Amino acid sequence: MGSNLASHYMEFVAIILFGIGFSNLLLHRNLVKKIIGLNIMDTAVYLFLAVNGYVSGRKAPIIENGVQSVEAYINPIPGGLVLTGIVVSVSVSALMLALTICLYEKYHTLDLDVISLKIRENE
Repeated sequence: MGSNLASHYMEFVAIILFGIGFSNLLLHRNLVKKIIGLNIMDTAVYLFLAVNGYVSGRKAPIIENGVQSVEAYINPIPGGLVLTGIVVSVSVSALMLALTICLYEKYHTLDLDVISLKIRENE
């Protein structure tokens, strides 16, 4: 078990980061802290994909010296997924922050419980 954990410590770090982000998302009432928690969770998923997509001893998938064996190169799909995910994550974060600013301007608070109470009062 010890050597197995030592060889997969980056996956363990990704799981811990995901747990930190998820608990931050669930336990805090402040909208900005929830957005930060979601970004931590995104980062954990990207780390997990990047770690599992890397194979030690293999090269980037660029054909050099006529070597066309699949075993000589890493899979480019996890790297592409990570880059695409980062772009989507930045867009979602920008949208969430813009909506948070609109909510703050309307209700003068970032506390989600207070906002929901004010919405219920207005109905």
